[in-house]
Amino acid sequence: LYSSAASDVYKRQIMNQRSAWTMMVVSKPLRTVRLTRLWSLAVCLGIFGSFTTHGGLCETTEPGLKDFYSSGWGIDSANRRYQGHKRTSVSAENIDRLELKWVYQLAEKTPRSYPLVSEDTIFFGDSGRGLVALDRDTGCTRWMSPVEGVEISTAISPTRMPDGRDVLIFGVRQNGIFAVDARDGTHIWRYSFTEDHPIPMYSGSPLVDGDSVFVPISSVEMGLTILPWYGCCTTSGAMGALDLSTGAKKWYTPTISDPPKKTGRHWLFVEHYGPSGAPVWGAPTLDAKRGLVFFGTGQNYSHPTSATSDAIFAVDTSDGNVRWVMQATANDAYSMGCGIPGHPLCPDPVGPDHDFGAPPILSTLRDGRELLFAGQKSGDVHALDPDKGEHVWRKRIGRGGLLGGVHFGMAVHPELELVFVPISDRETGTGEGQAAPGLHALEMASGETRWSRIIKSRGCMGCSGGISSGIVASRDLVFFGDLDGRLWALDVSTGETRWQHDSWQQYDVVNRDRAQKDDEGRIYAEGGAFDAHGPMLADDLLIVASGYGNFGQRGGNALLVFQIKPEALP
Repeated sequence: LYSSAASDVYKRQIMNQRSAWTMMVVSKPLRTVRLTRLWSLAVCLGIFGSFTTHGGLCETTEPGLKDFYSSGWGIDSANRRYQGHKRTSVSAENIDRLELKWVYQLAEKTPRSYPLVSEDTIFFGDSGRGLVALDRDTGCTRWMSPVEGVEISTAISPTRMPDGRDVLIFGVRQNGIFAVDARDGTHIWRYSFTEDHPIPMYSGSPLVDGDSVFVPISSVEMGLTILPWYGCCTTSGAMGALDLSTGAKKWYTPTISDPPKKTGRHWLFVEHYGPSGAPVWGAPTLDAKRGLVFFGTGQNYSHPTSATSDAIFAVDTSDGNVRWVMQATANDAYSMGCGIPGHPLCPDPVGPDHDFGAPPILSTLRDGRELLFAGQKSGDVHALDPDKGEHVWRKRIGRGGLLGGVHFGMAVHPELELVFVPISDRETGTGEGQAAPGLHALEMASGETRWSRIIKSRGCMGCSGGISSGIVASRDLVFFGDLDGRLWALDVSTGETRWQHDSWQQYDVVNRDRAQKDDEGRIYAEGGAFDAHGPMLADDLLIVASGYGNFGQRGGNALLVFQIKPEALP
């Protein structure tokens, strides 16, 4: 943890750089206004919503909570992103009968949530509205739970408290971790690590195990580095643990143990600090046998760099003590200011920005060996010994770079012993080598390539065939969406296309509580780029949010629900 001296340094910096925080001060009343609008929306929906077969409020508002199809971001706590035949009936044999069932119009055009599915309900973070519980069959709303903050940024984890209550755990990007009652969305607790971190950000999904909630923490400070008058930088990424019942903090482990020190200044009055950064962007991975959680870190924001940036951590679940660290890329310092020529807060020398944004995957081979797989923005895939963090193999795919390599996450096929690696490789940054946007299947044991499928762009300005979002695999298919708004199902053994859907279109929607209409008054949702957490397979459904308006990509607000159409009778 930071020393008291470091804390004083930070407080003095805040006092001297008040202008950099103006937008944060202004945001508080704005958040209040947004929250008031959300409550008004909920009241109006309750008064005017019609109990129809599609749209409005459901006649039965309490969801089924006996059978969930995932435990969090990675489907399971090992983050394998794999659904076996008992958890999904979607297969190569019936994929030609996969049809769009209904579409829900989201409030914002850069959705970041990941659906949680029970036997009769789909839970989703509809940023701008809150957490919603939608009927699987019709899309009607069982309940809506407004939350403080406008962006639900994580997957949703179901669990049961010691007192028997079924609860949902999720993160709101700048407002902390929430626990709500799964029956009706009633708030139980909220926690933000502001005692340990002045401006935390919650992009990675929490992981629930027993009576603990493990929370990855990044920082708002990365965005503040675009302001040339901001004194960069003093914050560190972290992993924290909370008590499931109360939300109280159990432990907090920063990714940089050395306190920040003043390293220089520009314009006479803007001071520089370091080390900083090494944020934790992705969900942690549980190793119950070893009592560990694994997670990756990003680059440093400023010099001097640390030995813990662009690294994979293993920490003890009981107290947060670091068991081992494997750094993949040393001396990587990069900030948002580097996108502006001559910006005073761009580190010198500047690094390649080769984060580990994707959660690691823990999987077991047929011979009994366990390996930890980690994908990096450099395009490197690492297979590590989970006991010591030592490399078993390392393979680079494509060019990598600022928006290249692996972003949100890979998947594995345990039976075929394959790692599926989605590569973005957008045309940006300074990565070297041949771009390889698409999906690549590697053998778990050796890293040898089984097959590669390059996805070509539509060819329009700003378009890209790369895969930035998370993916999901089943017994015989692997599903993903590309940055050009196309949803794919490939054969796991060959990489051949088995199914595709183009989401760059307008959709009729089941909900009627928003005013997005076309010239003829039709209420609709729009598809866009596929990014962030990606598709979910559950039972006979495929569910995915289309749209991601960051980085010049096409925004959209369509939550798409596909279902296998029953086979026609002879």
